Amino acid sequence: MTSIHSNITIGVSLAVVATLSWALNFIAPYVTGGYSIYDLMLIRFLIAGTLGVSVVLLCRAQFQLLLGRQAFLAAGLGVIGYLGYSTCIAAGVIFGGPVLTPAFIGMVPVLLALLSNATQKTLPWRRLTIPLTFLTAGLLLSNISSLHQPLAANSSWPLGLFFSVSAVVLWLAFSVLNQKALKHLPANATGIWTGLMMAGAGLGTLCLLPVVQTLELLKLPSLGFSISLAGQVYLWGFVIAVMSSLVGAWAWNAASRRLPMVLSGQLIALESLFASMLGWLFHQRLPSLLEASGLTAVLVGVVMAVRIILTSIASPPDSRHSVETHQS
Repeated sequence: MTSIHSNITIGVSLAVVATLSWALNFIAPYVTGGYSIYDLMLIRFLIAGTLGVSVVLLCRAQFQLLLGRQAFLAAGLGVIGYLGYSTCIAAGVIFGGPVLTPAFIGMVPVLLALLSNATQKTLPWRRLTIPLTFLTAGLLLSNISSLHQPLAANSSWPLGLFFSVSAVVLWLAFSVLNQKALKHLPANATGIWTGLMMAGAGLGTLCLLPVVQTLELLKLPSLGFSISLAGQVYLWGFVIAVMSSLVGAWAWNAASRRLPMVLSGQLIALESLFASMLGWLFHQRLPSLLEASGLTAVLVGVVMAVRIILTSIASPPDSRHSVETHQS
């Protein structure tokens, strides 16, 4: 019992580190200075890709543990879960402000629970009614608030909504595919798996570079590449690459091996909380009553979902389903 309690404590702590690291994705639009978000994203993912190649070289002995299709899948997941997801988050914050996108990301934990319940029939649907009500109310309050927030000249709430929903879809796809892949991955192959994901994100960035250049979205060529001019972009690109791509991925993989999937999935909600806090910090303001109420409702709904799922797992009538859930 002590060992189980210790594993859960360590797992939850690692999940907090991972979600806080991932929340740095949301500050990308605020740290570019005179450069564009595309400059920062380019630098960030090229650094992440370089770090990924380094990890692959360091863990090359693990490569023989993977099948060819597993290596390609890991790289593809890097494109979806790192490059695509982070790009949609940054665009969502640019067009929708600091609250809209984090609020939608807050849907992910309950959506994962719904998806799991639909496939595994873990809970009666009526038991999810109350947490889903809190979640829906929280999203409505947050989105109503975002409609009344002063936005930049290039802001567009519909575009912010589009990129926010896209981020949710990409993360759900990444979570489902990655979870399924991890079931067949040797325990000592986590390093090479993480490295291949980061390398895939870097390769995807290189493939998109001609498109970005053609659209003239980069300011680095015109403003300059020198450290004296672009030092801030390089610094933040490195920090976000290390924390979000490397530390976040490692911490989450380590947490996932210690926690039941139904619990680790719900802890993703902490990302939206940390992201909103960082957004308010960079905007140098306190949350409005609607924002605070909305995100509180989202958090309450997620916590209730966690309690309901864990209670179901602990109950004798559902013991068979809990075993299946822990094995998924």
